[in-house]
Amino acid sequence: MKSRLPRNVWITGWVSFFMDVSSEMVYPLVPLFLSSTLGASKSVVGVIEGIAEASASILKLFSGVLADRFGKNKLLMGIGYATSVASRPVLALATGWGMVLAARFTDRIGKGIRTAPRDAIIAGSAPPERWGLAFGFHRALDTAGAIVGPAVALLILAAWSADYRLVFWLSILPGMLAVALIVLFISADGPSSMTRSSFSWSLRGFDPSFQGFLLVIGLFSLGNFSHAFLILKAEQVGMSSAQISGIYLVFNAVYALVSIPGGMLADRVGKRRVIVGGFGLFAGVYAGFALATIPWQVAALFALHGSYMGLTDGVQRAYLATLVPEERKATGFGLFHLVVGAAILPASLIAGLLWDHIGPAAPFWFGAGVAMLSALTFVSLSRRRQASS
Repeated sequence: MKSRLPRNVWITGWVSFFMDVSSEMVYPLVPLFLSSTLGASKSVVGVIEGIAEASASILKLFSGVLADRFGKNKLLMGIGYATSVASRPVLALATGWGMVLAARFTDRIGKGIRTAPRDAIIAGSAPPERWGLAFGFHRALDTAGAIVGPAVALLILAAWSADYRLVFWLSILPGMLAVALIVLFISADGPSSMTRSSFSWSLRGFDPSFQGFLLVIGLFSLGNFSHAFLILKAEQVGMSSAQISGIYLVFNAVYALVSIPGGMLADRVGKRRVIVGGFGLFAGVYAGFALATIPWQVAALFALHGSYMGLTDGVQRAYLATLVPEERKATGFGLFHLVVGAAILPASLIAGLLWDHIGPAAPFWFGAGVAMLSALTFVSLSRRRQASS
């Protein structure tokens, strides 16, 4: 595998591995920490996740524009990862949901800064015919870290029951390793020709297929609310915090195992087909969450959701790379992540309100319906594009 991938792709994967060890030690426990330790409602959980993701998503576009203009992908990537690490002490010291919001916001600001330059490094380092494999490899290592993270949290919680703060403190260590890898091993950016163009929200200059794909992703993201609600569903059917960490580990294990084969499949049969199939799988999984009433059903659905993520997460980025010109790669990725992140706020708000006012099944039925509508829209736009060309 290493011989088929450039050094930057290989190292970037390990950076994401260590950062996800850090993030996933924390992320599955935050909604439980909010509800059980701090007494926050489900609507507050939705507001915190939505504000953090939506606010940070704007930086994904600005970061992409800056990376394209100044050619400083490595610098922006390093700043982004370091910012996320800096959020961990704030979370560990939180005494109210306002401090949790501040920590989540800081963490997502870091993600907003780093994501587009990192994806541009991957796309710029690998040949186009290997983009599915390159992004699949990155998602696999990223998700392997997300397997180790919950496993470490599970061990800590097994020894020190419900000591969430200890987990938050220890999560700083793998995050620092990720930053060190960027500084020491990612190749320095070469000289860049400054475009001197002013910042613009306009999509002019991008292919209509890119604009249509953003529309589809934006629609789909309205039903793809925070995973915090999947965790709350597991709690609702009677699973303990240790069991939830365990099924989140399974989710990420399946995600990692499917990512590389999913990317290779997309390179072979076509990225659009894999994306449409993924939307259908997502709809089925969320319908299952709506109907689930006992722990083993939720556990199985977490594994199936991992299959969806592995099949489509890297493939969506690889497909995006085929629609964007080389000189605007980071900007294109920034726009993609902006659309996804901006939808998180309304998606999570809707999910929280549906849960509180209708019932735990309601947000999942909503997500399943939006996913099917997204699949139909994507197929329709693709056929129109093929007919016009």
